[in-house]
Amino acid sequence: MAVASTRPDGPLTTQRRATPGALPLLAAGVTMLLWASAFIAIRAVGEHYSPGAMALGRLTVGGLALTAVAALRPLTLPRGRTLGLVIAYGALWFGLYTLSLNAAERHLDAGTAALIVGLGPILIAVLAGIWLREGFPRGLVTGVVIAFAGVLAIGIGTSTGQRTTVGVLLALAAAGLYAVGVLLQKQALAGTQPLPATWLGCLAGALACLPFAPALVREVATAPATATLGIVYMGLFPTAIAFLTWSYALSHTSAGRLAASSYVVPALTVVLSWLLLDEVPAPLAFIGGALCLIGVAISRLPDGFRLRLMSGRTPS
Repeated sequence: MAVASTRPDGPLTTQRRATPGALPLLAAGVTMLLWASAFIAIRAVGEHYSPGAMALGRLTVGGLALTAVAALRPLTLPRGRTLGLVIAYGALWFGLYTLSLNAAERHLDAGTAALIVGLGPILIAVLAGIWLREGFPRGLVTGVVIAFAGVLAIGIGTSTGQRTTVGVLLALAAAGLYAVGVLLQKQALAGTQPLPATWLGCLAGALACLPFAPALVREVATAPATATLGIVYMGLFPTAIAFLTWSYALSHTSAGRLAASSYVVPALTVVLSWLLLDEVPAPLAFIGGALCLIGVAISRLPDGFRLRLMSGRTPS
C-alpha cells in the first residue's frame, strides 16, 4: 500500500510496502505469455483488418475493459507532470508503437520483424542506465547480449526473405517507441499506481489512433466474426490484462531488467505457433528460443547471486 503525499502533484508512492519477490516475477510472466499470444492473433486478424483499424479496435476494447475495472475501485488520478508522462507514453507506446508494429508486419516476415523490434530492450537497458541512472549490471548486460543472440537465431531460422525498406523503418520506429514509452512509464509510476497508469495510457493510445475510426467501422462490417473476436481477445488479454501486469511489475523492477524479460516473448511465440498453428519450428529457432530463455534468466539474477554461482559457492 502506498503512503499518499500531501503535495497535489507529489509522488503517490513515497514508501512502498515490501512486496514478495515472486509477485512481480509472476506478473511479468503473465505479460510475456499474453504478448506472445498477440503475435499469433495479429497474423490471423491482419488478413481482414488494416493496421490502423486493428490498433484502434484493440485499444478501444482494452480501454473499455480498464474503464470498467477503474469504475469499481477508488482511484487517485495522476495530475500535473505525472499525468503528462502517462498521456505521452500512452500515445507513443499504446498507440503509435502498436500502429507501427502492425504496419511493419505487412512488409516484413515475422522473423525479421522480431529481430528489429528486439532492439527495443537493448535501447531501454542503455537509456535506463543513463537516463534513469539504473547503471549497467554485468548480469543484465550479459543476459541481454545472450538473449538478443537468441532473437537473431530465431529471426534467421524463421525468415522467409520478405522485407522492404519501409518495413524495416517501421520496425525500427516501433523499437524506438517501445523504448521511449517504457522509460516514460517508469517515471510516471513514481507518482501514480499501475491501474490508473495503464487505464489512462490505453485511453491516450486509443485517442492517438482515432483517425482510423472510419476504417474500423468499414472493416467491422465486412470482416468475419472470428477476426473481430481476435481483436476483442487482443484488447482484453494482451492489452488490458498484459499491460496492467506489466505496469505492476515495472513499479517493482528496474526498467532494464524488466525489458530484458521481454526476450522471452519470441521463444514463447515459437512454441505457441507450433502448438496452435501446427508450424514446426526450424532447428535454429529452437536454439534461439533456448538462448532467449538463458539470457533472460541471467539478466534477472542479482549480481551477487551470479558471482557466487560462478565462484562455486552456494548462495546463502
